[in-house]
Amino acid sequence: MKWSEICIHTTQEAVEPISNILHEAGASGVVIEDPQDLVKEWDTSFGEVYQLNPDDYPEEGVFVKAYLPENSFFAEAVDAIKESINQLRTYDIEIGKNIVSISEVNEEEWATAWKKYYKPVKISNHITITPTWEDYKKVHEDELIIELDPGMAFGTGTHPTTVLCIQALEKYLTPGDKVIDVGTGSGVLSIAAALLGASNILALDLDEVAVTSALQNVKLNKSDHIVSVRQNNLLQDINEKSTLIVANILAEVIVKMTDDAFTCINPGGTLITSGIIQGKKEEVKIAMEKSGFRIVETVVMEDWVAIIGKKPE
Repeated sequence: MKWSEICIHTTQEAVEPISNILHEAGASGVVIEDPQDLVKEWDTSFGEVYQLNPDDYPEEGVFVKAYLPENSFFAEAVDAIKESINQLRTYDIEIGKNIVSISEVNEEEWATAWKKYYKPVKISNHITITPTWEDYKKVHEDELIIELDPGMAFGTGTHPTTVLCIQALEKYLTPGDKVIDVGTGSGVLSIAAALLGASNILALDLDEVAVTSALQNVKLNKSDHIVSVRQNNLLQDINEKSTLIVANILAEVIVKMTDDAFTCINPGGTLITSGIIQGKKEEVKIAMEKSGFRIVETVVMEDWVAIIGKKPE
């Protein structure tokens, strides 16, 4: 199959609405190339190295890119995208140069080229995430390695929300804990919990693709004797009791499951939530407290928040 890259030269203000337009047009993801990233002070406290090529970025404005299959509807899709972007002006959204360019991309090149940007990353005191194709050796004796092959469906495990959850697991998980991972995705949090000493982990996700991906990654990391992966809608009909629940999902979803989480967690147990944007922080806190949790910590990384609650003894 042939794919085309559609690139919109726009403004920072228009990034989110244009990204939404591209998603609605059938793009499974977008690439945002913002020249401010070139001068941003990145968090390298755990050894991350960021290598950005200035030639990939515009001198002003922002590039928003997406990939669409070249089929009989491609021309109509591009026209609809252009029209929707132009309509943003009616909402007083500045769209800048609004230059739309199209270039053909070979599917094989597109599917593998991103791998050169995915390198081993130390994301907490003990855990390093590395892609399966990298020959990574431990730097420290107590370093714990998670190998991931994210494919094209899931992230690399280094998104701030994932990092926040793993750092919280490292802090709050006690060896022998029984863990439930809600919205497991690639399975990375379940694997981290296994490496940190959990005795039993139940990984849940509604998406069949996520379940398949998690099963593969759990087996790859030799954690399948500890981690059970199941297709399930949040904590609905889950009767297992746990000492810790971790949920890296949207705030809007977290607030719907806090009552069930309180029921599933043993007294003294911990709920770790992330996937929360700053504007939704108080909403999640209120929901957790209303369900009976005591908020013990709130951690912020970039624009993302993790909230940790305890169930009273």
